[in-house]
Amino acid sequence: MRETLERLAAGDISVAEAEAALAGYATTEAGRFDAARETRRGVPEAVLADHKTPAEVATLAAAAVETTGRVLVTRADGDDASAVRAELADGVEVREDERAGVLVAHAPEFDPPSLDATVTVVTAGTADAVPAGEAAAVAREMGATVERVDDVGVANLTRITDQLDGLRAADVLVVAAGREGALPTVVAGLVDTPVVGLPVSSGYGVGGDGVAALYGLLQSCTVLSAVNVDAGFVAGAQAGLVARAISDARTA
Repeated sequence: MRETLERLAAGDISVAEAEAALAGYATTEAGRFDAARETRRGVPEAVLADHKTPAEVATLAAAAVETTGRVLVTRADGDDASAVRAELADGVEVREDERAGVLVAHAPEFDPPSLDATVTVVTAGTADAVPAGEAAAVAREMGATVERVDDVGVANLTRITDQLDGLRAADVLVVAAGREGALPTVVAGLVDTPVVGLPVSSGYGVGGDGVAALYGLLQSCTVLSAVNVDAGFVAGAQAGLVARAISDARTA
Protein backbone atom coordinates (compact mmCIF):
# COMPACT_ATOMS: atom_id res chain seq x y z
CA MET A 1 0.00 0.00 0.00
CA ARG A 2 2.75 2.43 0.95
CA GLU A 3 4.53 1.92 -2.36
CA THR A 4 1.33 2.67 -4.26
CA LEU A 5 0.71 5.85 -2.25
CA GLU A 6 4.29 6.97 -2.77
CA ARG A 7 3.99 6.45 -6.52
CA LEU A 8 0.73 8.42 -6.50
CA ALA A 9 2.33 11.26 -4.53
CA ALA A 10 5.25 11.32 -6.95
CA GLY A 11 2.90 11.53 -9.92
CA ASP A 12 4.05 8.20 -11.36
CA ILE A 13 0.52 6.77 -11.40
CA SER A 14 -2.96 8.29 -11.66
CA VAL A 15 -5.67 8.32 -9.02
CA ALA A 16 -7.53 5.64 -11.01
CA GLU A 17 -4.45 3.42 -11.11
CA ALA A 18 -3.91 3.85 -7.38
CA GLU A 19 -7.55 3.05 -6.61
CA ALA A 20 -7.36 -0.03 -8.85
CA ALA A 21 -4.22 -1.23 -7.08
CA LEU A 22 -5.68 -0.72 -3.60
CA ALA A 23 -9.37 -1.54 -4.06
CA GLY A 24 -9.33 -3.71 -7.18
CA TYR A 25 -11.57 -1.38 -9.15
CA ALA A 26 -11.59 2.09 -10.68
CA THR A 27 -14.50 4.46 -10.10
CA THR A 28 -15.79 6.53 -13.04
CA GLU A 29 -18.87 8.62 -13.76
CA ALA A 30 -20.18 5.65 -15.77
CA GLY A 31 -19.70 3.10 -13.00
CA ARG A 32 -16.90 0.98 -11.56
CA PHE A 33 -14.45 -0.96 -13.69
CA ASP A 34 -13.26 -4.27 -12.21
CA ALA A 35 -9.52 -3.87 -12.76
CA ALA A 36 -8.62 -6.97 -10.73
CA ARG A 37 -10.87 -9.48 -12.48
CA GLU A 38 -8.12 -11.07 -14.55
CA THR A 39 -5.83 -11.47 -11.54
CA ARG A 40 -8.68 -12.80 -9.41
CA ARG A 41 -10.50 -14.95 -11.98
CA GLY A 42 -8.17 -15.43 -14.92
CA VAL A 43 -10.61 -13.75 -17.30
CA PRO A 44 -10.16 -10.16 -18.53
CA GLU A 45 -12.92 -7.78 -17.60
CA ALA A 46 -15.04 -6.57 -20.51
CA VAL A 47 -17.14 -3.47 -21.01
CA LEU A 48 -20.63 -4.49 -22.14
CA ALA A 49 -21.93 -1.75 -24.41
CA ASP A 50 -25.55 -2.91 -24.34
CA HIS A 51 -27.85 -0.42 -22.57
CA LYS A 52 -25.02 2.09 -22.08
CA THR A 53 -24.57 5.36 -23.91
CA PRO A 54 -21.52 5.71 -26.18
CA ALA A 55 -20.11 8.23 -23.70
CA GLU A 56 -20.45 5.75 -20.84
CA VAL A 57 -18.81 3.01 -22.88
CA ALA A 58 -15.93 5.33 -23.77
CA THR A 59 -15.44 6.41 -20.14
CA LEU A 60 -15.24 2.82 -18.92
CA ALA A 61 -12.97 1.85 -21.82
CA ALA A 62 -10.55 4.63 -20.94
CA ALA A 63 -10.53 3.52 -17.29
CA ALA A 64 -9.80 -0.04 -18.41
CA VAL A 65 -6.83 0.99 -20.53
CA GLU A 66 -5.53 3.28 -17.80
CA THR A 67 -5.66 0.62 -15.09
CA THR A 68 -4.99 -2.64 -16.96
CA GLY A 69 -3.39 -1.60 -20.24
CA ARG A 70 -6.23 -2.84 -22.41
CA VAL A 71 -9.97 -2.97 -22.93
CA LEU A 72 -12.37 -5.47 -24.46
CA VAL A 73 -15.74 -3.97 -25.41
CA THR A 74 -18.59 -6.30 -26.38
CA ARG A 75 -21.96 -5.72 -28.07
CA ALA A 76 -20.63 -2.43 -29.46
CA ASP A 77 -22.05 -0.57 -32.45
CA GLY A 78 -20.50 2.10 -34.65
CA ASP A 79 -21.36 4.96 -32.29
CA ASP A 80 -19.75 3.12 -29.38
CA ALA A 81 -16.61 2.45 -31.41
CA SER A 82 -16.32 6.08 -32.51
CA ALA A 83 -16.71 7.32 -28.93
CA VAL A 84 -14.08 4.89 -27.63
CA ARG A 85 -11.58 5.86 -30.32
CA ALA A 86 -12.09 9.55 -29.54
CA GLU A 87 -11.66 9.00 -25.79
CA LEU A 88 -8.53 6.86 -25.82
CA ALA A 89 -5.10 8.44 -25.80
CA ASP A 90 -2.88 8.64 -28.86
CA GLY A 91 -0.79 5.54 -29.35
CA VAL A 92 -3.43 3.12 -28.11
CA GLU A 93 -3.93 0.38 -30.69
CA VAL A 94 -7.60 -0.24 -31.47
CA ARG A 95 -8.96 -3.24 -33.37
CA GLU A 96 -12.62 -3.65 -34.24
CA ASP A 97 -14.69 -6.61 -35.40
CA GLU A 98 -17.80 -4.85 -36.65
CA ARG A 99 -19.70 -8.07 -37.34
CA ALA A 100 -19.13 -9.45 -33.84
CA GLY A 101 -19.60 -6.05 -32.18
CA VAL A 102 -16.23 -6.37 -30.44
CA LEU A 103 -13.65 -3.64 -29.89
CA VAL A 104 -10.20 -4.38 -28.46
CA ALA A 105 -7.64 -1.73 -27.50
CA HIS A 106 -4.10 -2.15 -26.16
CA ALA A 107 -1.87 0.54 -24.66
CA PRO A 108 1.65 0.67 -26.13
CA GLU A 109 3.17 -0.85 -22.98
CA PHE A 110 0.66 -3.70 -22.73
CA ASP A 111 2.23 -7.17 -22.95
CA PRO A 112 -0.49 -9.57 -24.17
CA PRO A 113 -0.59 -13.07 -22.65
CA SER A 114 0.42 -16.06 -24.73
CA LEU A 115 -0.74 -19.64 -24.16
CA ASP A 116 0.57 -22.84 -25.67
CA ALA A 117 -2.94 -23.96 -26.58
CA THR A 118 -5.39 -23.63 -29.44
CA VAL A 119 -9.09 -22.78 -29.26
CA THR A 120 -11.03 -23.54 -32.43
CA VAL A 121 -14.34 -21.73 -32.86
CA VAL A 122 -16.82 -23.56 -35.08
CA THR A 123 -20.06 -22.24 -36.57
CA ALA A 124 -22.95 -24.13 -38.09
CA GLY A 125 -23.76 -21.24 -40.42
CA THR A 126 -23.18 -17.59 -41.21
CA ALA A 127 -26.00 -16.60 -38.84
CA ASP A 128 -23.85 -17.77 -35.92
CA ALA A 129 -21.01 -15.38 -36.69
CA VAL A 130 -21.80 -12.70 -34.11
CA PRO A 131 -21.60 -14.69 -30.83
CA ALA A 132 -18.89 -16.90 -32.33
CA GLY A 133 -16.79 -13.82 -33.09
CA GLU A 134 -17.26 -12.63 -29.52
CA ALA A 135 -16.08 -16.00 -28.20
CA ALA A 136 -13.05 -15.90 -30.47
CA ALA A 137 -12.11 -12.40 -29.31
CA VAL A 138 -12.24 -13.36 -25.63
CA ALA A 139 -10.20 -16.53 -26.07
CA ARG A 140 -7.64 -14.58 -28.11
CA GLU A 141 -7.37 -11.88 -25.43
CA MET A 142 -6.70 -14.63 -22.87
CA GLY A 143 -3.68 -15.65 -24.94
CA ALA A 144 -4.93 -18.70 -26.84
CA THR A 145 -4.23 -19.26 -30.51
CA VAL A 146 -7.66 -19.01 -32.13
CA GLU A 147 -8.69 -20.79 -35.31
CA ARG A 148 -12.04 -20.72 -37.10
CA VAL A 149 -14.06 -23.38 -38.89
CA ASP A 150 -17.20 -21.83 -40.35
CA ASP A 151 -20.43 -22.94 -42.06
CA VAL A 152 -20.25 -26.67 -41.29
CA GLY A 153 -23.80 -27.28 -40.09
CA VAL A 154 -25.48 -30.68 -39.99
CA ALA A 155 -27.68 -30.07 -43.03
CA ASN A 156 -24.72 -31.59 -44.89
CA LEU A 157 -22.66 -33.79 -42.58
CA THR A 158 -19.77 -34.07 -45.04
CA ARG A 159 -18.95 -30.44 -44.28
CA ILE A 160 -18.05 -31.32 -40.68
CA THR A 161 -16.49 -34.70 -41.41
CA ASP A 162 -14.15 -32.98 -43.86
CA GLN A 163 -12.84 -30.89 -40.92
CA LEU A 164 -12.33 -33.69 -38.40
CA ASP A 165 -8.53 -33.73 -38.46
CA GLY A 166 -8.37 -30.04 -37.60
CA LEU A 167 -11.06 -30.30 -34.94
CA ARG A 168 -9.31 -33.22 -33.27
CA ALA A 169 -6.04 -31.27 -33.22
CA ALA A 170 -7.57 -28.39 -31.24
CA ASP A 171 -7.18 -28.20 -27.47
CA VAL A 172 -10.65 -26.74 -26.90
CA LEU A 173 -13.64 -26.31 -29.20
CA VAL A 174 -16.37 -23.68 -29.06
CA VAL A 175 -19.21 -24.83 -31.32
CA ALA A 176 -21.94 -22.31 -32.14
CA ALA A 177 -25.29 -23.31 -33.63
CA GLY A 178 -28.83 -22.00 -33.81
CA ARG A 179 -32.04 -23.72 -34.93
CA GLU A 180 -32.09 -27.10 -33.12
CA GLY A 181 -28.45 -26.78 -31.98
CA ALA A 182 -27.40 -30.16 -33.36
CA LEU A 183 -23.84 -29.33 -34.41
CA PRO A 184 -22.19 -29.20 -30.94
CA THR A 185 -23.66 -32.61 -30.09
CA VAL A 186 -22.43 -34.11 -33.37
CA VAL A 187 -18.95 -32.64 -32.94
CA ALA A 188 -18.71 -33.75 -29.32
CA GLY A 189 -19.44 -37.31 -30.44
CA LEU A 190 -16.51 -37.28 -32.87
CA VAL A 191 -13.64 -35.76 -30.87
CA ASP A 192 -11.89 -36.29 -27.53
CA THR A 193 -11.53 -32.53 -27.11
CA PRO A 194 -13.51 -30.45 -24.57
CA VAL A 195 -16.50 -28.90 -26.35
CA VAL A 196 -18.25 -25.72 -25.24
CA GLY A 197 -21.66 -25.52 -26.91
CA LEU A 198 -22.83 -22.02 -27.80
CA PRO A 199 -26.56 -21.84 -28.66
CA VAL A 200 -27.47 -19.00 -31.00
CA SER A 201 -30.73 -17.09 -31.33
CA SER A 202 -31.30 -17.98 -34.96
CA GLY A 203 -34.30 -19.93 -36.18
CA TYR A 204 -38.01 -19.25 -36.11
CA GLY A 205 -41.33 -20.63 -34.98
CA VAL A 206 -41.61 -22.92 -31.95
CA GLY A 207 -38.29 -22.97 -30.13
CA GLY A 208 -36.97 -19.94 -31.96
CA ASP A 209 -34.66 -17.31 -30.46
CA GLY A 210 -32.21 -19.99 -29.36
CA VAL A 211 -34.54 -21.85 -27.01
CA ALA A 212 -34.52 -25.09 -29.02
CA ALA A 213 -30.75 -24.85 -29.49
CA LEU A 214 -30.20 -24.41 -25.74
CA TYR A 215 -32.53 -27.30 -24.85
CA GLY A 216 -30.78 -29.46 -27.43
CA LEU A 217 -27.40 -28.81 -25.82
CA LEU A 218 -28.73 -29.43 -22.31
CA GLN A 219 -30.22 -32.75 -23.49
CA SER A 220 -27.13 -33.76 -25.46
CA CYS A 221 -26.30 -37.46 -25.31
CA THR A 222 -22.62 -36.63 -25.88
CA VAL A 223 -20.44 -34.96 -23.28
CA LEU A 224 -20.21 -31.18 -23.62
CA SER A 225 -20.80 -28.04 -21.61
CA ALA A 226 -23.35 -25.41 -22.61
CA VAL A 227 -23.60 -21.68 -22.05
CA ASN A 228 -26.60 -19.40 -22.35
CA VAL A 229 -28.07 -18.24 -25.66
CA ASP A 230 -25.69 -15.91 -27.56
CA ALA A 231 -23.28 -15.92 -24.58
CA GLY A 232 -20.16 -15.63 -26.69
CA PHE A 233 -18.15 -13.97 -23.92
CA VAL A 234 -18.86 -16.81 -21.50
CA ALA A 235 -18.08 -19.48 -24.10
CA GLY A 236 -14.80 -17.82 -25.02
CA ALA A 237 -13.83 -17.31 -21.39
CA GLN A 238 -14.59 -20.93 -20.52
CA ALA A 239 -12.51 -22.13 -23.46
CA GLY A 240 -9.73 -19.75 -22.47
CA LEU A 241 -9.61 -21.13 -18.93
CA VAL A 242 -9.33 -24.68 -20.24
CA ALA A 243 -6.65 -23.54 -22.68
CA ARG A 244 -4.69 -21.93 -19.85
CA ALA A 245 -4.78 -25.14 -17.80
CA ILE A 246 -3.53 -27.11 -20.80
CA SER A 247 -0.80 -24.58 -21.49
CA ASP A 248 0.32 -24.60 -17.85
CA ALA A 249 0.53 -28.40 -17.92
CA ARG A 250 2.64 -28.31 -21.08
CA THR A 251 5.08 -25.77 -19.71
CA ALA A 252 5.31 -27.18 -16.16
